[in-house]
Amino acid sequence: MDWHFYLQLASLSVIVIYAILVFRNVEPLVATAICVGIGFIFNWSSPLEIGKVMESALGSFLALVGFIIMLGRGLGEVLNETKVSHTMVHKIVYGIGVNTQTRVKIGVVLSSVVIVAVLGTLAGGLAILAPILRPIAASVGLSRPSLAVLMQAAGEEALILGPFAPPVVALLGITSISYGVMLTHAAIPIALVTLITTWVMAGKLQTQYSHEVFYHDPNEERFTPTKRQNLATIIFILAFIACVVYGLTFKAKTSFVIFVMLFLALITGLSGGVKLSRIFELLVDGMKKNFHLFFIFVLLGPMLDLVQNAGGFKALTELFIPLEKFGGKSMLSILIGVTGAFGMPAASAAVIKMLHEMFSPAAIEMQLTATTFAFSMLLATRITNFAYPGANMFAAMGFAESENIKAMIKNGLTVTMVQVVFLILYSIIL
Repeated sequence: MDWHFYLQLASLSVIVIYAILVFRNVEPLVATAICVGIGFIFNWSSPLEIGKVMESALGSFLALVGFIIMLGRGLGEVLNETKVSHTMVHKIVYGIGVNTQTRVKIGVVLSSVVIVAVLGTLAGGLAILAPILRPIAASVGLSRPSLAVLMQAAGEEALILGPFAPPVVALLGITSISYGVMLTHAAIPIALVTLITTWVMAGKLQTQYSHEVFYHDPNEERFTPTKRQNLATIIFILAFIACVVYGLTFKAKTSFVIFVMLFLALITGLSGGVKLSRIFELLVDGMKKNFHLFFIFVLLGPMLDLVQNAGGFKALTELFIPLEKFGGKSMLSILIGVTGAFGMPAASAAVIKMLHEMFSPAAIEMQLTATTFAFSMLLATRITNFAYPGANMFAAMGFAESENIKAMIKNGLTVTMVQVVFLILYSIIL
């Protein structure tokens, strides 16, 4: 190995610096911009070349995912305006019955999974759910910490189950596997392990923090959907199912999701009695709230491409090849999961893209199956948000009106340990 190899390997410091900056709570957009700048330095890029790179970035896959995330937030605003999301929560929770803690916990999990999966955003989904779930939790004495961990776990796993959720869109866009295979071989097993662990922890936290309950007003008026809201909800559900079936039948690409978001916003808004001008106003207002994420995704594409152009991923592959002698494909699968979980805290779709760029050459060389590769990448994004306090953990805690960060960390670390063990067992056995 000559100096040229070490120079290529050094370009990976862009990713290391990125991880350090985000861990130190530097604004993600600023951290990404800094690392893109370092990437340009490694490539000795001229101003003209920088302009061309940024032009290409606007048409990149990550930019497309970022735009879809913006549209998802806009759709969320329409569902909130028409009260379709509220109606779905009402039907799920009161359909199960809310006379015991167990039933309420089931309702919390199911409603969180459905709403977050549909909207593709944990914070946005929980913001809609929380005002409905808190009084229900109060009525059966479910503690705030228990509600918080259940909402976080269900929301996290919903993001790998929903057909149009960002991590799923990203994973299907860069791999050859279908949505059905992704569900059976990766998403559902990961979700079950996480939710079962959290369910057990929620019971323990309920016992430990049984005094941290909500104030219950038996006369508090609960949300009851109108006929118009029920009709809009039925139309939305049917349209959503039709879009999923159409996409699966014709093997639609990622770009199809753009149509889905706009179509669902229009048909739901109109059926809910919202004027066309107001629908577009809601779409734009929602998209504005996620514009910073779109900008981050636009910059993340060049950051990864610059590392690749500098030879960083190629050099990394040369280091990984000897792993075949010491652990083979199992070791590579574990390494993918651990690297993504603890080395690159960021948006899930971006982490998946980054892991694919880093490890795909080694995966091809060592003949790692596409499903195992997908499993490791997907699990990595789930571990990240449980391993240490982050935006999603604080969002769930805040919406549950809990201040018990200790309880959140207890659950997070327990889930992390179980997920890592699951990663190791899956990689060795399958």
